[in-house]
Amino acid sequence: MNSQTERLVLQGAAGAIEAARDTAALAEGAAPKGIAVIAHPHPLFGGTMDNKVVQTLARAFVQCGWTAVRFNFRGVGGTEGVHDEGRGELQDLLSVIEQVAPAAQGAPLALAGFSFGAFVTSHALAQLWPQRAIERAVLVGTAASRFQVAPVPPEAHLRTLVLHGEQDDTVALSAVMDWARPQTLPVTVVPGGGHFFHGQLPLLKSLVVRHLQSEV
Repeated sequence: MNSQTERLVLQGAAGAIEAARDTAALAEGAAPKGIAVIAHPHPLFGGTMDNKVVQTLARAFVQCGWTAVRFNFRGVGGTEGVHDEGRGELQDLLSVIEQVAPAAQGAPLALAGFSFGAFVTSHALAQLWPQRAIERAVLVGTAASRFQVAPVPPEAHLRTLVLHGEQDDTVALSAVMDWARPQTLPVTVVPGGGHFFHGQLPLLKSLVVRHLQSEV
């Protein structure tokens, strides 16, 4: 993402996991607000940790003082293994979290994902929530029409931002509303926005920054 991006090789159930870590520029002696782990869109349709929406999410977290970690799911880039329709990818995400933000260290944790990555992130949020606090969650272009997205734990609603483009032709807004409605989970709609938010990434970033800076 920038010259300060640190490349990492982590370990998962299917082998090596390629990752990248970006750290906020902080005053001497200051600690980051926490660690955000960000999941990318569908591996079989060109999704990688270098996707522009994923990088925009990372920039938003870094701007707000967080350390942002992106990674490639199994079978993508330098990550070993083969695509597993979300099951193995959830294990990849949980493995990354355990290595870069272990619960025992007590660092605040945030989760974010785009499209397929939002689907995987929803299941990580549901699984981790009873065990440890998730300070913030950001789900963008949530692939609710294509996968069984997990409900957001009710106690996590105020900490969760769901963003979707009004004119998303990959995942219809109506599908996300059908997922969100039974939960009474608010969805922030970007007028005229498509799935990849072409021309609207600065707006996307500003909405995420506002969420990260809000009091909950």
